[in-house]
Amino acid sequence: MRLSCFLLICCCTVGSAQNGAPAPAPAPSRLFVEPTPLTLRFEGDLHALTRDRGTQRKEHPATLRYGSGADTGAIPVKLRTRGIFRLKTCGFPPIRLDLPSHKVQETPFAGEDRLKLVTHCQNDRLYERNLLREYALYRVFNAVTDSSFRVRLAHVTYVDSARHDTVTRYGFLIESDAALARRIGADPLTMDNLYDPMMDPSYMTLVAVFQYLIGNTDWSVWKRHNIAIFQKVAEPKPVLAVPYDFDFSGAVNAPYASPPEQLRIQSVRQRVYRGFCQPDSVLTPVLARFRAAKDSMYAAVRAVPDLPERDVRNVLEYFDDFYKVLDNRGLLNREFVRGCRSVPPSR
Repeated sequence: MRLSCFLLICCCTVGSAQNGAPAPAPAPSRLFVEPTPLTLRFEGDLHALTRDRGTQRKEHPATLRYGSGADTGAIPVKLRTRGIFRLKTCGFPPIRLDLPSHKVQETPFAGEDRLKLVTHCQNDRLYERNLLREYALYRVFNAVTDSSFRVRLAHVTYVDSARHDTVTRYGFLIESDAALARRIGADPLTMDNLYDPMMDPSYMTLVAVFQYLIGNTDWSVWKRHNIAIFQKVAEPKPVLAVPYDFDFSGAVNAPYASPPEQLRIQSVRQRVYRGFCQPDSVLTPVLARFRAAKDSMYAAVRAVPDLPERDVRNVLEYFDDFYKVLDNRGLLNREFVRGCRSVPPSR
């Protein structure tokens, strides 16, 4: 079964060279290398943008101004609402940012094309704190593995030309699939009918343990729910399921977050391990990586600008409970050995 699945994946890889040498890769982006928050300003008919939530959503022209002081510039961009749950729920929805590639060479966005912008959802400051906590979780996973989406925090001012209204909130940009693929030497895959046992077992276990750490059950490799699939170019061409969207996690604990009914848990703060069973040769090194990365992970949370101390403490105390499991053989076996999902038999 694994061989046939592997051949199928190879046939459906997106972006591989065909009938000749591959096109030269774009210059690497530095947008997600710098740690300091960006200063961004969007000007346009944001009222029309935020109301555009149907099945036929369109692109809305706007001006993106970036930087502060003498180091500033302006780019014409197109904005589009995106997402599923947050698009339906949030007063201010998530945004996709389309950049004109020929006008960004000498800007912080050089090498970028389309970017996701995670927004503050509602005007209540609680939601901005939720956003900063979610940003922290991306940085935490970055501390565990380079095969993860990078993010860049930003002070974002939205100027609505239709209503002459202005609001400033934190937001963060997420590295694109294409940029991540280039960085890790992989091709993105767009197949839906993949599932966990078809992924690289070590990386898949790493993802499952991370999702357990942050208390996130809102993900699935099947149908790529909050998961992006990549296949490494180098032999043996492992397939990776890279996670994103952590707002339903217990570590964020957003007001609108609730666990799936089928898990029969009362709160997103309750952890459930959703990884498939693996031998000790796979599970033990993964758990060792989380032990080794603990200081860097905690430092990533503490480094988030303007995240209130009570939020930092709440996230890290939640992480402490995870490490109590790792330090207790009985709890570890209960959660990751007896609590893992059995691999379905091959047909």
